[in-house]
Amino acid sequence: MNHEVIRCEGLCVELGGAAVLRDLSFSVDEGEFLAVVGPNGGGKTTLLRVLLGLQKPSSGSVSVFGAQPGNSPGRTGYVPQRLFFDRDFPLGVMDAVLMGRIALKTPFQRYSKADREAAGEALRTVGLSSLANRRIGALSGGELQRTLIARALAGKPELLLLDEPTASVDPEMKTTIYDLLDRLRKSMTILLVTHDTGTVSRFVSRVLCLNCGMVQREAPSSRPDGQAIEQAYPYKVDLLVHHADRGRKPTSKS
Repeated sequence: MNHEVIRCEGLCVELGGAAVLRDLSFSVDEGEFLAVVGPNGGGKTTLLRVLLGLQKPSSGSVSVFGAQPGNSPGRTGYVPQRLFFDRDFPLGVMDAVLMGRIALKTPFQRYSKADREAAGEALRTVGLSSLANRRIGALSGGELQRTLIARALAGKPELLLLDEPTASVDPEMKTTIYDLLDRLRKSMTILLVTHDTGTVSRFVSRVLCLNCGMVQREAPSSRPDGQAIEQAYPYKVDLLVHHADRGRKPTSKS
C-alpha cells in the first residue's frame, strides 16, 4: 500500500480579499504523477506555494509527508516556470545545479564530494553532462529548463513539484522533458502544473482540473473529459480524441 504524500482538506487561500483557492480537497499517494490543469489565475501556482510552505492557507488543512508544508525541504524538489537572472552573471551550470543541495547543508558549509557527485548524477539524468562548465546565460530555453530540473533532482527529492516546465520551450524539447518526467516517476512522486491538457494525458496517473476550486479529478488512465475542461477554462478549448485502438492518445488545443 502506497503512503500518502500530500493531503489538502478544505484548502482556502485569499489574497487581497479575493479567493484564489476555495474549498480544495485532494490527496496524492506515493509514486503518483498528478497533473494540475486550469486557466491562468485559477490558483495553480498558489497551490504549489502552499505545498512549499511559502503561502499560508486562509483556512483548511494541508500536509506534506504528514507534516506542515515546508518542514521537509530535503524531501521536496521544486522546478519554477522560469528563472529571472542576469545572463551576464558568470554562473556555471554545475554551480546552478549544486544549489539544489543547499537545503541539506548547514549555513556556510562547503559543498562536499557527495554534493558534487549528486549534482553530476542529476546532470546525467537530464542529459546535460557535456554542458556542466557552460554559463547558464548561454543556454537555450530548453537547456535552462533541464538545468532547473537537475537542480531540483540534485537534492534527491521524494516529491517533485513543477510549475509549467514546458511553457517557454519548443515542441521537440517539450517531448524531451515529458519523456524525462515519465522516467522519473518510477523513483518519485510528481505533481505537475501544466497547460498541455492533451499531451500530458499520455504520462500522468490523474488530472486535477482547477479553477479556484476543483472542477474534476480524473481517474488513472482516463482521457480528459471535455465537460470538465470547459468548466475549468473560461475560454474555448477544443478536445481532439484519437482512437485508442490505433495506439493514439488524446490531444487538445486552445
